Amino acid sequence: MSTLLHLEINSLPERLFWDPPLTDDEFEAFAMTNDLLHLERTKEGEIIVTPQTGDDTGSANAEISKQLGIWWDTHERGRVYDSSTGFFLPDSSNLSPDAAYVLPEKLGPRSGRGAKMAHHCPDFVIELLSSSDRLRKAEAKMNDWIANGTALAWLIDPYQRQVTVYAPGQPPHIVSGASLEGSGPVEGFTLNLDKVWRFYET
Repeated sequence: MSTLLHLEINSLPERLFWDPPLTDDEFEAFAMTNDLLHLERTKEGEIIVTPQTGDDTGSANAEISKQLGIWWDTHERGRVYDSSTGFFLPDSSNLSPDAAYVLPEKLGPRSGRGAKMAHHCPDFVIELLSSSDRLRKAEAKMNDWIANGTALAWLIDPYQRQVTVYAPGQPPHIVSGASLEGSGPVEGFTLNLDKVWRFYET
């Protein structure tokens, strides 16, 4: 990519593709140039432009990140990430979860990369469905997280008041209730779902 493409927000396509696909460095530079947009890259090299979140989704995302951060404060191991973080994954995709946690042993020493995107797969991922999300695509993304090394992933559906839990070697299963207990990389973390659902009350 000889020059970086700056996208006009008012005339955005949902998907973009370069032939050949953008390299990691080119995608990262492209994302930084268009830092007002939420961009992801599929393993096929297609760039996905995600619309901004609405009022309810934005508030619920903030609540989820807050709760995960409070849990992190109890041990201060590893690192918690919010929805603005892009992860380069083993299958060459670059995905952004709504919230994530990475174990300390995966982080390694600081390399002085500054604002560079992460080059490791989160151990724990949360995705929150918004009104514009298509369920089938969201489910496919959850499977991609697991295929790339995520040990536990939760797909939260605030409209059905339920969570689909994904883990390697296990079929996805749906849970509901006032809260959800973490396991594996987030043993001891409890997500208060009632505090998430309240942002969707009419």
